[in-house]
Amino acid sequence: MLKVENLAVDFNMQNGVVRAVNSISFALNKGETLGIVGESGSGKSVTSLALMRLLNTNANISGSAQLENSNLFELSEKEMRSIRGNKIAMIFQEPMTSLNPVLTCGFQVIEAIQLHTGLNKTNAKAKAIELFNEVQLPRPEAIFDSYPHQLSGGQKQRVMIAMALACDPELLIADEPTTALDVTVQKTIIELLRKVKNERGMSLILISHDLGVVSEIADNVLVMYRGDIVEQGSVAELFNNPQHPYTKGLLACRPSVNIHLKKLPVIADFMTYKSATVETMRQLNGYQPGEITARREKLYNSKPILKVENLSTWFSQNGSLFISNKNFVKAVNNVSFEVYHGETLGLVGESGCGKTTLGRSILRLIEPTAGSINFQGNDIRKLSGDALRTMRRDMQIIFQDPYSSLNPQLTIGQAVLEPLQVHRLYNNDTQRTQKVKQLLDLVNLSPDHFNRYPHEFSGGQRQRIVIARALALEPKFIICDESVSALDVSVQAQVLNLIRQLQEELGLSYIFISHDLAVIRHISDRMMVMNKGEIVEAGYPEDIYNAPKEAYTRKLISAIPSVY
Repeated sequence: MLKVENLAVDFNMQNGVVRAVNSISFALNKGETLGIVGESGSGKSVTSLALMRLLNTNANISGSAQLENSNLFELSEKEMRSIRGNKIAMIFQEPMTSLNPVLTCGFQVIEAIQLHTGLNKTNAKAKAIELFNEVQLPRPEAIFDSYPHQLSGGQKQRVMIAMALACDPELLIADEPTTALDVTVQKTIIELLRKVKNERGMSLILISHDLGVVSEIADNVLVMYRGDIVEQGSVAELFNNPQHPYTKGLLACRPSVNIHLKKLPVIADFMTYKSATVETMRQLNGYQPGEITARREKLYNSKPILKVENLSTWFSQNGSLFISNKNFVKAVNNVSFEVYHGETLGLVGESGCGKTTLGRSILRLIEPTAGSINFQGNDIRKLSGDALRTMRRDMQIIFQDPYSSLNPQLTIGQAVLEPLQVHRLYNNDTQRTQKVKQLLDLVNLSPDHFNRYPHEFSGGQRQRIVIARALALEPKFIICDESVSALDVSVQAQVLNLIRQLQEELGLSYIFISHDLAVIRHISDRMMVMNKGEIVEAGYPEDIYNAPKEAYTRKLISAIPSVY
């Protein structure tokens, strides 16, 4: 139904012309699912936006995209508007920025229906409710009247899918529809896309940086690298016998639940050793016999650096002044555990389980309701003023979104320098600047980046910046809160390797928070599973993965793509 030939996309920039897509060709059959895989900057999203004719005016598109009897690149804007929605629909990468925050979800879907079908408001609302049912949204009538910020990430994504389906398109393009979602929500979204595609007889193009996600649904796969298609074929061919070093790298750099590695292979390894296989590279990065046992004996023969006992953090739902009338959300409820010197304790659970609240409660960024937090012999809950500020030098946090945790008006050098100034470390700013440049070098960034701003860096580079800032005060303990969840799998591997390398070099202790059990399995010495504010299971990662005791844990494990 779609035949793309010699598609090239150039952007006219201030410094010249930048080629984003380099003369690629592919075809899509009716009813087929095509996966397009690659890292950020590979050209995959630009390809889809070119097909939709939604690129900025500085973009030059050449080649042809034949949809049935029409070349999409030769249609007028008026003709293209009749194609969009009716024949081709698109689900964009970030539902929160794709939905209008000041309009209800129902209004936005009705708007799309009326624009393309001419139905009156009553019939359009009935169709919207029907669509919300089709995409399995709970309480469709209530969500119809809800605003985007009132919905979870998975629910917002379902609203976007409903909107895309509103005019019965023949081709649906889904651009990173599961990025940064919990693995369980990711699985339900993929299953939903498969269901609606099969029931409606649509074709689907699924764009992702994660080969595992694509393997769950696609018939055929294109692998894109720097604007080129470097490999294409059926899912079975690509996963069982990858040919291009880049494809091998994408497969190998995602943590595996079956193989425990010291270090994750990265794409650069395969680009250097082009004949290497995924299996060979994993063997080179594996543990030697007895190494894990020796590490555990060393870790657990020492005293804990952190001891949390019966910690609770409750929030009032209605703000009532009368205690007896309060209804509490028990975000963290009677939690106890220990973290040992040099250990990584993994904390896994879905969004809303309380894991981020637990992390922030430990640092008293959120005040706990009850319990004790003992760090290096001090009860943190009893500290205040200078004593609390001094303690925070030894306890740091790496937040989930590096961009929102960096001040866009400060250079990255100033951002890393600031905690050194606040705590009056070193004699002057010259010495502090030298320390910052050493930190940038430590996290594999150039000291020459000191005077650049956060927006000038990629997501992975920004994550390295906030790691450098967390290290500035030479802490002993760091909480990593979903610090790799939104990254490309290849960049995720680099950051996970860096976090482990810094632990070995600096003797750091971590609590590593994630919704992804495969990541927790790789990085953790021990792990805890959290659900509804409570720790429901704890132990060594391999024990929990091989013999989970709780149904909730089994659900998390089953949501991991089978290829891993």
